[in-house]
Amino acid sequence: MALQSMTGFARREGTSGRGRWAWELRSVNGKGLDIRLRLPQGLERLEADTRKAISDQLARGNLQVSLSLSVEESRVEVVVNQDALAAVLALRDQLAGIVDPAPLRLESLMAVRGLVEFKEVEEDEEALAARDADIVAGLEAALGDLRDMRRQEGEALGRVLLGQVATIETLTTAVERDPSRSQQEIAARLATQVAMLLEGSSGLDRDRLHAEAALLATKADLREEIDRLKAHVAAARDLISKGGPVGRKLDFLAQEFNRESNTICSKSNAAAVTAAGIELKVVIDQFREQVQNLE
Repeated sequence: MALQSMTGFARREGTSGRGRWAWELRSVNGKGLDIRLRLPQGLERLEADTRKAISDQLARGNLQVSLSLSVEESRVEVVVNQDALAAVLALRDQLAGIVDPAPLRLESLMAVRGLVEFKEVEEDEEALAARDADIVAGLEAALGDLRDMRRQEGEALGRVLLGQVATIETLTTAVERDPSRSQQEIAARLATQVAMLLEGSSGLDRDRLHAEAALLATKADLREEIDRLKAHVAAARDLISKGGPVGRKLDFLAQEFNRESNTICSKSNAAAVTAAGIELKVVIDQFREQVQNLE
């Protein structure tokens, strides 16, 4: 599976019967899958199918999904209120001989409020079902476009992340190979410090100082941190190569990277190692920032 970004946009539009519909999908970063849906009045019945279609294809992201629908061709029918017409005719017969008996004309009937109404012809159930099916199919197509855009951006992010992982590996190797990390170098440096302390005060316990120096030498060793960084580098490359919704796992690795780099900086006893540790922290922050964009 390919990596996917959580950022994307898609639009699909089409016609069905007399209606013209259009879907717009906007996606940005999110901790989970948050769908904000806006449907036209009267199409609330599509909400469940819409949410299911989205959740079937996307795992994370804040989505704004909107559907617009318009009728391109209006059809009007005339509806005659038969009760009102019968009442008018009955009134004419009742008033025969009292008022002008001229035949009723169409314009006169049209002037009677409520007698004649013009209503837009409504689609039958079969036509509405066909239109709903076309609209849902349009949503599926729009989701495919959105996934394609998110996948393209995900591939670009993957290349960036692999470059940052390579930099982390290079800096880890630099720390590992720094001459200050050798046991001989650490021992020589601590021996010099112990000798200086003994010269300055004759009351210090030589054996106790050497024991403390040995403890400090053990604490200053970065072997565990370096090994864990290497393991995290391998894990990050594996996740990026496998793809899919791995953003949360990579975010966890970024936190672990940061933990090890902090420890290296705190335990460092050489300027070169401290500098490499600080540079590690910078690259790891950049790595984590990019990971926030992945599904």
